[in-house]
Amino acid sequence: MVIIKTIIDLIKNPRKLVAKLGNKGFLCWLPDEQYLKLLYRAEMGKKLDLKNPKSFNEKLQWLKLYDKNPKYVRLVDKYEVRKYISEILGEEYLIPLIDVYNSVDEIDWDKLPEQFVLKCTHGSGFNIICKNKSALNIDVAKKKLKKWMKKNWYWFGREWPYRNVKPRIICEPLIKTNDDTLPNDYKFHCFHGEPDNVMVCMERESGEPKFYFFDSKWNLLRYNISGINAPHDFTLPKPERIDEMFSIAKRLSEGFPFVRVDLYYENDKIYFGELTFYPQSGFDPNLLPETDLLFGDKIKLDKIKK
Repeated sequence: MVIIKTIIDLIKNPRKLVAKLGNKGFLCWLPDEQYLKLLYRAEMGKKLDLKNPKSFNEKLQWLKLYDKNPKYVRLVDKYEVRKYISEILGEEYLIPLIDVYNSVDEIDWDKLPEQFVLKCTHGSGFNIICKNKSALNIDVAKKKLKKWMKKNWYWFGREWPYRNVKPRIICEPLIKTNDDTLPNDYKFHCFHGEPDNVMVCMERESGEPKFYFFDSKWNLLRYNISGINAPHDFTLPKPERIDEMFSIAKRLSEGFPFVRVDLYYENDKIYFGELTFYPQSGFDPNLLPETDLLFGDKIKLDKIKK
């Protein structure tokens, strides 16, 4: 009965149907451009203009198709990017590595610490966050990891760098705040090597995370729903090393038309998170329409060699 209801729901909702088929790999036969046009219409509710893209989301689709910088393959790999960060910044900005595995069966769960994070290296959102190993259902965790390890992230949004990334699993210690919650995530939007703003992602454990944009002077930027709904005098605690974080984002974004540099800041330490070249795979409805156009204007496609 549940399966029948799901099928009916998908038929009634073309957006969900296209996204589901793409995510499952049933549309692999479609060329990238045709697939992205179909998915963009389904996800965003409007036509994708690749001849004259203007918005941020549109230009991210264009970049998927035409910006084939070979560095991206290394930088989207959550294991390989660690070597890059060590070369550019130094190991002190890396969350320590407990181990790396080529398969789920290689994990020795008894040897893992009481708190840890397991991340698949070849996709987005493939994470197991463990705050108490004795309460962790290891069988469920294994099942999730095995499912993720079989998934090729490329087929959903045609983010080409992921196509040939080797699936692996890395284990890192859990970084927490003093009140035992996950730290804020500081996401720096960088255009042509210049950090333009930072989006603070907070309350992730609540299931309803909030996102607030700030400029380098820590002024609130009302770029999304959270921003426009915030009181006129709203702010968040400013990290003491925010200038250094902007400087790090600048160094890591050099040479790229767009990249989001994700950092953590906790107990006066800055940690590298990841480099994201296509946030939300370029299907982000949460940005205000004017923000979508503003960000889009900052990406100069004429500077990019196809």
